[in-house]
Amino acid sequence: MEFKRVAGQNKGKITLYALSTCIWCKKTKKLLTDLGIEFTYVDVDLLDAPDETKVVQEINKWNPKGSFPTLVINDERCILGYDETKIKELAKS
Repeated sequence: MEFKRVAGQNKGKITLYALSTCIWCKKTKKLLTDLGIEFTYVDVDLLDAPDETKVVQEINKWNPKGSFPTLVINDERCILGYDETKIKELAKS
């Protein structure tokens, strides 16, 4: 399974679980990129079935509803959905 890396300023380990067809996921990727924050992401719907199952189990640890986007920060907390205010706070930290 391949996570894609987007270069930027290191604000810790930022992992985005997204869907390739989700407008809110696209907006989250764009905002992180525009803010210059380094992050990795995976488009879950583009994974093969075994990898998708593994990733969905990981997402469920943070987001039992399994909604997208799910943004995990330093394996300590997460931002659910497109929350511009909380994402912009990452840039300030």
